[in-house]
Amino acid sequence: MRQIAAADAARVLRSTAAIRSRARQLLGLARSGRSTYFSVNDAAMADAACTVAALTRERYPDGRIPYHSRWRHFEAGGVNRRAHLDAALGEIGVVERARAQIDLVLVSVLLDAGAGAEWTYREAGRGQSFARSEGLGVASFHAFLHGLFSGDPQQPLRVDAVGLQRVTANDLAHAFQVSDNNPLVGLEERAALLRRLGAVLAEQPDVFGPLGRPGGLFDALSAQGQGTVEAHDILVLLLETLSGIWPAQNAIEGEALGDCWRHPAVDGDGLTTGWMPFHKLSQWLTYSLLEPFEWAGTRVTGLEALTGLPEYRNGGLLIDAGVLRPLPADWDARAWQAGDTFIVEWRALTVALLDEIAPLVRAELGLSEHQMPLACVLEGGTWAAGRWLAQRVRGGLPPLNIVSDGTVF
Repeated sequence: MRQIAAADAARVLRSTAAIRSRARQLLGLARSGRSTYFSVNDAAMADAACTVAALTRERYPDGRIPYHSRWRHFEAGGVNRRAHLDAALGEIGVVERARAQIDLVLVSVLLDAGAGAEWTYREAGRGQSFARSEGLGVASFHAFLHGLFSGDPQQPLRVDAVGLQRVTANDLAHAFQVSDNNPLVGLEERAALLRRLGAVLAEQPDVFGPLGRPGGLFDALSAQGQGTVEAHDILVLLLETLSGIWPAQNAIEGEALGDCWRHPAVDGDGLTTGWMPFHKLSQWLTYSLLEPFEWAGTRVTGLEALTGLPEYRNGGLLIDAGVLRPLPADWDARAWQAGDTFIVEWRALTVALLDEIAPLVRAELGLSEHQMPLACVLEGGTWAAGRWLAQRVRGGLPPLNIVSDGTVF
């Protein structure tokens, strides 16, 4: 019975409804002055929304705001790399093209934890250099084109279990141009994450096929490109099938929880008490899978079920805009861990406040939720505004120093 209870608890914590309700709990505490970590300045929300709206207009003057997605990073430097991928794939069917796009984006997103401030990637043939998320996106794009994640040299443009389980830190270092003078945070951890991914894919041929390809998600969810799929169903399948790749310390009686952390003020039922879920990379991956499904003719519905992404750009926006006021005296000098209660609460407040800032941004732009779902608010948007403010205040560095292992931030 205890194992069943643990599985049920893990299922609850995979729900975005649990993310939102628990985030709002902590926001209520902060607003009422009962948090020892943050206070909330609601008077600053309007100015923050104006900043986001103004930047959205500047970035997308035609009002056509795309999803916040890994595909935006593949467009870094104004290059249409999706077209290059299509050309490399050649004359293949719609379903196989979608599988290849999902192969690419899943691995690229899992490699998208913080790169650190010192790393850059120089794209051969173009002379452009990219850092942070754009650099990781462009580097992983070229690693995919060169077959790093395929187990068959004759079929380089895919990701499969054999190829992933062969990836070493040296392989990634070569592909990502890592050196003593160009260090990438969490290199060993990233390689280990890919190898765990390969093992997990191989263990689930019913979803990922005999080769263990991430692209099997398309077949599992879309009935070969027909009909519709719920965004939350994409997320839940990712969380259920990929739970084994995440750090094992976040678990309930052996049930891996992934990006889910302890906070003593979070209420829950039974084994879920005290756990604050986020699933940031899995939700980022879900956002990034929307377009491959849609390009293949599958309509994705229920985008509003997904939450904002609790990472240092969105969370940094709230601090730099004065909405969130950190209370510890050493908040901006200390090296924080992902599991520290202060960081867990900051991320939870970020989720809750993004839900509140989104309608303010839409009102500034005269758009409805249908015209500008949260996925577009983030892109327009809050993530870009967080980066812009960080550049003005600290030369691009986030407001908090968080020790990264390459698997969360």
